[in-house]
Amino acid sequence: MENYFQRFVDNLEQERLKTPASGQEATSPENTPAMEVQERIAARLAVYDSLMAAPRIIELGADDYDEFINLLATKTYQSSKEIGGNIPYTVLREIIENLIHAYFKEVVISVLDNGNTVRISDQGPGIKNKEKAFEPGFSTATSEMKHYIKGVGSGLPITKEALYFLGGALTIEDNLDHGTVITLKVPGAQPVPDEATKAQTPISFDLNKRQKQVLFLIMEFGSVGPSKIAGELSISLSTAYRDLIYLEEKSLISADEQGKRVLTSIGIEYLDDILNS
Repeated sequence: MENYFQRFVDNLEQERLKTPASGQEATSPENTPAMEVQERIAARLAVYDSLMAAPRIIELGADDYDEFINLLATKTYQSSKEIGGNIPYTVLREIIENLIHAYFKEVVISVLDNGNTVRISDQGPGIKNKEKAFEPGFSTATSEMKHYIKGVGSGLPITKEALYFLGGALTIEDNLDHGTVITLKVPGAQPVPDEATKAQTPISFDLNKRQKQVLFLIMEFGSVGPSKIAGELSISLSTAYRDLIYLEEKSLISADEQGKRVLTSIGIEYLDDILNS
């Protein structure tokens, strides 16, 4: 079987070596120390607990691109959640996967506004036609990239729609010199009822029939992704994304380390109430 990972790594290295930094000579792959390969698959996460203080810096890296994308999406989601953020894992994952178009050059992810603003920047080739980038079907993904991402031009359209559904927004800007900056924003969380209030309030959510079916599918399979939901219920991928985001927003489901959805204790209790009613 063809080693797609190694071929893609080689292509990334060739792309990076085309434009050496100012004052430096291009280094051939055979003369590049093994440690530099590790450094090239890396990103920096800056978590702002307050704009009045310096951010907490988290250095992230991995040897495998699948592992790197999973790690970066998970750590960004966790960092956002820890300080009160409400941006769904699915949304963050879609944008982080898109960093493959920038060959992961100088990736910096900033978490601000109590986790409700996430800014993802790179120093890749940039996005020339930003309006087209929001339309389904427009993509610059190569055949090698499609072994790691869907590569059908659905990421930005789905993400923008999901954020709009949550009352948020997505913006794309050029970075200072070259590259792209994508900013994701959602409204802050509503006050959470105290435990005494929760104990007196029966679990009730305004879910439609399809959203309840999604919950029962997750209960049946243990963990699922949007593609599985779309296939089982014969719905579009974007509809599956919307339902998962809505259920995650209601704390009925959460994302595991692989990005699949699992029931939370609230979700399990909600389904128990339905089955016993």
